[in-house]
Amino acid sequence: MFLKLFFSAAGSLGAYALYQIFKLVYREFNSPLKSLPGPKSTHFFYGNLKDISNAENSVLHEQWVREYGSTLKYKGMGSYHASEIVFTSYKGFFGLTRLYTTDHKALNHFLTNSYIYQKPAPARYNLSRIVGPGILVAEGDVHRQQRKIMNPAFGAPQVRELTGIFIQKSIELRDIWAAQTANSGGSSRVDALTWLSKATLDIIGLAGKSTPYPPTESDSSFAGFNYNFNSLASEEQTELGAAFATTFQAGQTINTFRLLQVWFPLFRIVRTNVDRVMENSQAVMRRIGLQLLQESKNEMAESGTFEKGRARDLLSLLVRANTSKDLPASQRLSDEDVLAQVPTFLVAGHETTSTGTTWALFALTQNLAAQTRLRNELLAIETDEPTMDQLNALPYLDCVVRETLRIHSPVPASMRVATQDDIVPLAQPFTDIHGNVHETLKVKKGQTIMVPILALNRDPAIWGPDSMEFVPERWESEISNSIPGVWGHMLSFLGGPRACIGYRFSLVEMKALLFTLVRAFEFELAVPAADIGKKTSVVQRPIIRSDPKAGNQMPLIIKPYIRS
Repeated sequence: MFLKLFFSAAGSLGAYALYQIFKLVYREFNSPLKSLPGPKSTHFFYGNLKDISNAENSVLHEQWVREYGSTLKYKGMGSYHASEIVFTSYKGFFGLTRLYTTDHKALNHFLTNSYIYQKPAPARYNLSRIVGPGILVAEGDVHRQQRKIMNPAFGAPQVRELTGIFIQKSIELRDIWAAQTANSGGSSRVDALTWLSKATLDIIGLAGKSTPYPPTESDSSFAGFNYNFNSLASEEQTELGAAFATTFQAGQTINTFRLLQVWFPLFRIVRTNVDRVMENSQAVMRRIGLQLLQESKNEMAESGTFEKGRARDLLSLLVRANTSKDLPASQRLSDEDVLAQVPTFLVAGHETTSTGTTWALFALTQNLAAQTRLRNELLAIETDEPTMDQLNALPYLDCVVRETLRIHSPVPASMRVATQDDIVPLAQPFTDIHGNVHETLKVKKGQTIMVPILALNRDPAIWGPDSMEFVPERWESEISNSIPGVWGHMLSFLGGPRACIGYRFSLVEMKALLFTLVRAFEFELAVPAADIGKKTSVVQRPIIRSDPKAGNQMPLIIKPYIRS
């Protein structure tokens, strides 16, 4: 009996897999992208994906652009002109074609038509295992509803109120580093990534209550989710912090069976050890999240009205917007939908900013003139606790942040899949491998498209021959290009309806950290620059090439800056 059930299940699973493979092959055979230039597949199953994984972020794509676009332009091997934009295709799993384009008009079309071009189901599944069904995963009307409710929590007035928390935690980190250097004879080696990750985790926990520095005992127990991570002050993780870290780490596990789960939902019936670890951590996050949500509701209700609630944290701002009298009951989020945003806040408000600030410090070690100029500008401000408006009024700090996010974008790329057949407008016609000129691009339902954030941010056709170099001064001249981003003439925060909702929060937080740390310390890289590499899992983090098993890190030598 058992054997009959086993073979029956195995047969059904095999038939399902064959059906799915047949669908993929049929779609590939009829793809209008077959005539696009691109690299040959290097593996029957993985296509070019192993090559991508082994290369540093975006480098291989940029090489393909040069090989299949720029070479054709400049060597006269096709009908490309210097002003043309590049189209290439490359092979994914099972040799499936993925579209890669740097055409600005096409990218704007993909990003603005978010109902047609959505995150692929496998990518959504992977991300949902880390952040749950929040705004980063939701699509269509669900995403639109969540975004409408969440927008008020991330406006400029709200970020202005949060700036005090950004500065408070920046000063706490500064004081810890100062103590380390004092105990080490005047200089110290620190892992900037780890410490900045702790600081930003504390910030997202505290985000929401403007308090003086140092905080009072009562203030220090208050957190943005009514939960104090206390990462900077303690070596021990809180229960919520440990659950999130476990989920995030388990989500990075890649093996053949995990890939089968991603691509074929039927395989998700089989529960692996990684699945059980993630589910247990998610259960902890949900339990604590429900408690925090109820506490936020209770605090806001104490005054008898949500409009006059005392809470200023992100979760409470979200609850307040969700219960506004102007919002019809049918458009309000359920408690589960509100709860789903907590891990989203942790990822979007924690990982991206800590990584971006880490790359800023690295870049300043490679451009000491920029580090000195930035420090001089920051020291001209008499207070240690600037407001948001004061931070935003510092021109060279703004240049450094912009240039960091251009050349070291925390998220190097994004993916979309077409939910219907479409005709995509182009800024420039392209010529296919048969010599045919196309004014538009045909996309079939199910076609996967890469949004090349990092490659576009450092495209020499846009930024000039020094596009790969960290040159903050480039932002002192007026920059105008057609990159369809929501901020800064670049794609780092994407664009369209799915542009990063918290980009103002991230920018001011990053400026607050740099303001405090660069005023206090001189920074040097503790290893040769060539030994610093990048690997991506959700965001691109630094690694030491000579010691990749040590994990993500950015070792810096810090020395207190002595004012003359």
